[in-house]
Amino acid sequence: MEKLKMHSQNLTDSNIQRIRELFPNCVTEAQAANGTLKFAVDFDQLRQELSDHIVEGPQERYHLNWPGKREALLTANAPIAKTLRPCREESVDFDTTQNLFIEGDNLDALKLLQETYLGKVKMIYIDPPYNTGNDFIYEDDFAENSEEFLKRSNQKDDEGNRLVANNESNGRFHSDWLSMIYSRMKLAKSLLHDEGVIFISIDDGELSNLIKICDEVFGANNFVSSICWKKRSSPDARATIGSIHDTIVCYVKNNLVIKNAISKMPLSEKRKQAFTNPDNDSRGAWASVDMTGMTGRATKDQYFEVELPSGRKVFPPEGRSWGIAAATYVELKNDNRIWFGSHGDNVPRIKRFLSESDGQVVPSIWDSEDSGSNDEATKEVLELFKTPTVFDTPKPTKLIKKMIQIATKIDKEYLVLDFFGGSATTAHAVMQLNAEDNGNRKFIMVQLPEICDEKSEAFKAGYKNIAEISKERIRRAGTKIKAEIEQAKLKLLENPNQDLLASASASEPASDWQLDVGFRVLKIDSSNMADVYYSPDEIKQDMFAAQVDNIKPGRNNPHDLLFQVLLDWGVELTLPIRSQTLHDKTVLFVDENALIACFDSGISEALVTELAHHKPLRVVFRDNGFESDSVKINVEQIFKQLSPITDVKVI
Repeated sequence: MEKLKMHSQNLTDSNIQRIRELFPNCVTEAQAANGTLKFAVDFDQLRQELSDHIVEGPQERYHLNWPGKREALLTANAPIAKTLRPCREESVDFDTTQNLFIEGDNLDALKLLQETYLGKVKMIYIDPPYNTGNDFIYEDDFAENSEEFLKRSNQKDDEGNRLVANNESNGRFHSDWLSMIYSRMKLAKSLLHDEGVIFISIDDGELSNLIKICDEVFGANNFVSSICWKKRSSPDARATIGSIHDTIVCYVKNNLVIKNAISKMPLSEKRKQAFTNPDNDSRGAWASVDMTGMTGRATKDQYFEVELPSGRKVFPPEGRSWGIAAATYVELKNDNRIWFGSHGDNVPRIKRFLSESDGQVVPSIWDSEDSGSNDEATKEVLELFKTPTVFDTPKPTKLIKKMIQIATKIDKEYLVLDFFGGSATTAHAVMQLNAEDNGNRKFIMVQLPEICDEKSEAFKAGYKNIAEISKERIRRAGTKIKAEIEQAKLKLLENPNQDLLASASASEPASDWQLDVGFRVLKIDSSNMADVYYSPDEIKQDMFAAQVDNIKPGRNNPHDLLFQVLLDWGVELTLPIRSQTLHDKTVLFVDENALIACFDSGISEALVTELAHHKPLRVVFRDNGFESDSVKINVEQIFKQLSPITDVKVI
């Protein structure tokens, strides 16, 4: 029996709980004075979270550790001086699409997205490189403090984008892979919505370590499942035990708010066909389910005699109980929800109506019938490119679609992120599912422009790097999906009563629904701003002239500057952008009045006044872009008088 505390609240425990919510990796298990285990703050780890340099002071504790872990955390937290540059010519429907394709190092991409997409991503799926001893991994530079990292990141070089083969002979074989994934998972968590879900594909090589990392990043209580996906039908004959599966690790951002967000899988067409109506029940089609249950969990009132309509009396089968109590059985029988077979002589089963079914419980083993296989994925790519596969191990769209359907019950407008874009199956799956259920889900894909091997099929097909193939996959998949919709519409016109398994958008589209198969291409590059990281003793007299213009040579494109402003201000990167010439200056309107930007020189007071009449939420100019100092001084006063809601800034 519990005793009353008879004392005031333990504020230490309360504070530890708060720290655990903010930094789950900083709260660990420790032994109390009486020998029991309790939660305790790992102050070394907490200091590292709040520090811009590597903190010393390791001590024994229960956690996953490896050489380079502290450096990986430092790398995750360190700022970068980079930007995203739009590439309209490689995009599809640049002006209207809500989708993004970011080309560059995903560590940089995750950092650049923090302001704009903090807590906005509903689902993340990643298929990171498996640590097989042959795969390439990102080689992050951990041996520097944040200031050095910032300086280096501002240079346009290859240091932050290197890929190296992680051979088993490497003394840091596991450590390098763990450092790579750890820093990225830390950043990914902050992008997830409170009801967000993350799925990670992995093989047996790093499965146990990945789960430990996710336990640390997301909290062990937010673990959902390790899903076994059967990716092929036959094992590798060269192995003692040939693997035919991968594991998909699933975590949620916050299990306290996720319970109603993760759904059961919608019933497949095959499952729906099991629903019939042999007794012409007015409630419609139904399927019968087993009424028996396991004896180990049964209570006394689950063992009772049932008299069938035929007059025969039955008990539960040997070794079983009824799955319901006697009183519940009577209620269901009176409501015509018990089925005894067409002749009234079968063991009773419960009627489950199609109209009441919210789907099927998701098992932890996924077979190829519902989730696709590697062979199916290869065929999908082959059908799009009409050449031998340009990807080694693509994932099938069925697999990603299933995850998307699980990730939320009814929300069809959420954001999906894949920062190991690879074969772009995630983007394909999002567009395909949107076509099937009139959805408006959006995707962000991130892929490094990893150089293709000259001997590879991809290189022979004319693709220089993986990012090029990823973008082409999305273009071709979008074209194919739109063509299928048009074909389905024609078939419906020819035979309106035909039961087509075509996309729902062909038969019952929403009045304002438009399928989005476009994407904006944004490329990670060094900052548009000139290097301002000189210390006072490094500045010479002849350098002052160069500091007058704080924008790098060749970076005066207004759209380049605009996207860096959007990142800095946390404005969505997919908002519509309109360009207009006013007073002989180029003015950019982002979603009309969400943000107005003018980066030209010689800005007059008349232009400033006209822009203030638009009453934008934000306005930005170039710091040295005004025609005189008096105009620059008057800008804030003009906006205070004409549009006091406007936030005025300069670059």
